Amino acid sequence: MIQLDRVSKRYPIPGGGGKDALRQVSLHLPAGELTFLTGHSGAGKSTLLKLIMMIERPTSGDIIVDGLPLNRIGSGGIPLLRRKIGMVHQNHQLLFDRSVYDNVALPLIIAGFPRAEIGKRVRAALDKVGLLDKEKLNPVMLSGGEQQRIGIARAVVNKPPLLLADEPTGNLDPALSAEIMDLFQDFARVGVAVLIATHDLSLIARYQHRLLSLREGRLIADRGEDAHGA
Repeated sequence: MIQLDRVSKRYPIPGGGGKDALRQVSLHLPAGELTFLTGHSGAGKSTLLKLIMMIERPTSGDIIVDGLPLNRIGSGGIPLLRRKIGMVHQNHQLLFDRSVYDNVALPLIIAGFPRAEIGKRVRAALDKVGLLDKEKLNPVMLSGGEQQRIGIARAVVNKPPLLLADEPTGNLDPALSAEIMDLFQDFARVGVAVLIATHDLSLIARYQHRLLSLREGRLIADRGEDAHGA
């Protein structure tokens, strides 16, 4: 699903030189696998996610997502790539002047789906996260855990083969974190590749999923690599 081959990202520094955010990272994430990505602040987690989303481009190395070599995609092809990727943020990034339904429908509206198809997909996504009865409410009326589930519904409404999550349980208590993790595991079981970037070591310890660890831009550990054939 995702293949990185010796990927590096160097940011220039005013006055000369640069800072290496990622250095020679190689890994393979297959479909249907849930993987944690961890490391200290500044280790390169967010940079790796940005490269997969084509928010940034690598300085060197190759990235392939769902069979597409990203170095062959121009700016006009980026929206098509992103339809293959669902993104879940820590702060939800919801629109509080729109209903739950409208928030989840937004990616489909942007992609130009017919109205009937939008309704079918939005309600299926809300049903999956247990919020079908909340579609007419404003997100501000819901709890933090429910708002996060709206964000997940919006991320998967396109039925993407890849789901990225950046600190998705960072603002939630352990019980709500477990609910969100159950949803991610459900998506992996039906073939979605799920990559979760998190600082939460207690969360990681509760699950026996593959763990990638970054330090100063380098991949220093891949727990479960052999078991998953990566």
